[in-house]
Amino acid sequence: MLSLGHLPSMTSAPGGMIGVMPVKLSFAEKPTITGKRVLLRPVDPADAAGLAAIDDEALRLTGTQRKASLKKLRNWYATRADHADRLDLSIIDRASGQWAGEVVLNNLDRANRSCGFRIMLGDAEFRDRGLGTEASRLVLAHAFEVVGIHRVELQVYANNPRAKHVYDKLGFRYEGTRRQALRWDGQWIDSHVMAILASEWRAARGTREV
Repeated sequence: MLSLGHLPSMTSAPGGMIGVMPVKLSFAEKPTITGKRVLLRPVDPADAAGLAAIDDEALRLTGTQRKASLKKLRNWYATRADHADRLDLSIIDRASGQWAGEVVLNNLDRANRSCGFRIMLGDAEFRDRGLGTEASRLVLAHAFEVVGIHRVELQVYANNPRAKHVYDKLGFRYEGTRRQALRWDGQWIDSHVMAILASEWRAARGTREV
């Protein structure tokens, strides 16, 4: 069960007033989070085989123009634990124990208490089962309720309406369009910018501010 943490500390301010000492945001802690359908755990070099084998649909939906080599992917996953400005978690399908994809919080902006979000399911057998929705909810709960993030932003391509529908259900709001941001199979694809604020997350979840 997720717990609230990283509460700001109270200090004496000039004039006898109580001030709030800001907490330095960090993704240095790499948690394991368990849901009903998925388990989220820190990425491991062994997971690179799954990342290297993602299907063409995963490439299309994420706008990935080409795959990296298995060696590069192993090195990428091996070094993610060293970064306090991002959180890379593997999505494990609890029904089969298989690696299903990844969910990432990145681009941490400590001054503005914001970060980016992305998720990828690597094969058709893991899609349309609610795995991505649950993984997204779990990692957003961690961002807002544990780390203390104020704003989470994502981009979703116009050729991925299923993902946008999920983000709508999660509480993300449409903020704008990056027109013709992706060239795919001879066509220009728009990218939609969406974001969710801590206050919107709390209102939907009935949780307190941290």
